[in-house]
Amino acid sequence: MDTSPGAKKTFMQKFLDIVEVVGNKVPHPAVIFLLLVAAVVVLSHVLHWTGVSIEYDVMVPEARELETTPTTDPMLTGIGSYPGYAGIDEKKIVIETRTATINSLLTADGVRFMYTSLIPNFMSFTAVGLIIVAMLGVGVAEESGLIKALIRKLVVIAPPKLLIYILVFVGILSSIAADAGYLVLIPLAGAAFMSVGRHPMAGIAAGFAAVAGAFTVNMLIKPLDAVLVEFTNDAIALVDPDTSIDLASNFWFSVVSVLFLTVIIALITERVIEPRLGKYEGENPLQDSSALSSEEKRGLLFAGVGLLGVLAFFALLTIPSGAPLRDVESGALIGNTPFMNGLIAAIASIFLVSGFAYGIGAGTMRKTSDVIKAMEKATSSLGSLIFLLFIIAQFIAYFNYSNMATILAVSLADLLTEANIGPLWLLLGFILVVAILDLLITGAIAKWALFAPIFVPLLMRLGVEPEAVLAAYRVADSPINMITPLNAYFALVVVFCQKYDKNAGVGTVVALMLPYVVVLLAVWTALFVVWHMAGLPWGI
Repeated sequence: MDTSPGAKKTFMQKFLDIVEVVGNKVPHPAVIFLLLVAAVVVLSHVLHWTGVSIEYDVMVPEARELETTPTTDPMLTGIGSYPGYAGIDEKKIVIETRTATINSLLTADGVRFMYTSLIPNFMSFTAVGLIIVAMLGVGVAEESGLIKALIRKLVVIAPPKLLIYILVFVGILSSIAADAGYLVLIPLAGAAFMSVGRHPMAGIAAGFAAVAGAFTVNMLIKPLDAVLVEFTNDAIALVDPDTSIDLASNFWFSVVSVLFLTVIIALITERVIEPRLGKYEGENPLQDSSALSSEEKRGLLFAGVGLLGVLAFFALLTIPSGAPLRDVESGALIGNTPFMNGLIAAIASIFLVSGFAYGIGAGTMRKTSDVIKAMEKATSSLGSLIFLLFIIAQFIAYFNYSNMATILAVSLADLLTEANIGPLWLLLGFILVVAILDLLITGAIAKWALFAPIFVPLLMRLGVEPEAVLAAYRVADSPINMITPLNAYFALVVVFCQKYDKNAGVGTVVALMLPYVVVLLAVWTALFVVWHMAGLPWGI
């Protein structure tokens, strides 16, 4: 495709340009969320005055005993990390019949809630802690030069045509570490693209699509699987108490989805995103030299030793029977366990120790004060992002308090169940409803707690396997994560883009990610339909 300045733009490129221009002309994201807060406050009182309410069944897991108790419902927090996993006991679930009424934020109780929850709302917004902890380690690795050296090493050993596929594949698998992929893989993808003369924002887009757009599937069992499967089994028991599914119930579908989406995301990046962005004209410090110096090679050797040391340390905490990071009751290491729920600490430690070791070997760091300065530099750049997350945390808390999201979700589900359509069309309608609601309720656990007791029994009575319903949910829950501002890491991606384009804004990221959203929803749904119609096994 001709990407020269005088080349004629396609209809899609013109449309995405309009999306970007319009999106970037909206007020600052903080102002947008302040306006949304005001809208929620007013609308909650209007709906409360009209007496809107609805009855529904919901799965309620018992809370685990944590050293730090979440101050908000853990199922509604973040994309799916602590306390979304660690804060609940997926093996102790009851199905409650509740009546949701609109809670006004302008009543005496509502005003008290807004006044007293200002700090708890922010402190329980786990994305803030995850970002800061991860950046402590990543900041040291970046300041020492380890990140640049690793990227240049990757560029040397990886065939150029396979670079995008490697980055996307690793990005999809990064969901095993919950939200760590947002913090590490996405900026690395941008830097890797820049190092080979490709547009870094295309790398960021590919990384974001891989991490967010395929968040619910993996080739490994992860904490989210444990929660979703247990919720599904409790929904199955409403129809057939003798039937259940296990952690590998969607294994084959997930494995094929990972490989399939790797190819699709890479193709979208190369055929749509890069031609639209054109050639990167900014400074490219990573393209100065592809060969590593003797100091850099020694630094990488030291970093390898540091990495082995960290791995040995965590091996002692995980491998022996009864190790402290295993599940206390079952002894499991993988799933909803202390090790997996706190994996961000291990990842930060790896970057911190390896970064410092590299610095010593390469001569870029000589004392502990250099490490502290690197940490300070990394966290000092997060000021504007933390302020924005503070506003977003208030909006999410107020929106959840009002119950508007719950009533909307249950109303859409009831509308779909009463449509009297066949099983396949009902599954497709279910995917559509979940995708729409993902704009407002980003937590995978929260939506499944609402939908599982409705759709699993309904579709089982129509002859649909519960594994198929769970697979449909995986398809629907991920792609919209790329464009909803309620994704806690959406603002972070905007910051990543601004490193390469100071004028980048919300519209820039939406325009970048919209092709991924449309194509992934379409082709992944098509894969699901083919799988369902062919009667292929969903898992082991």
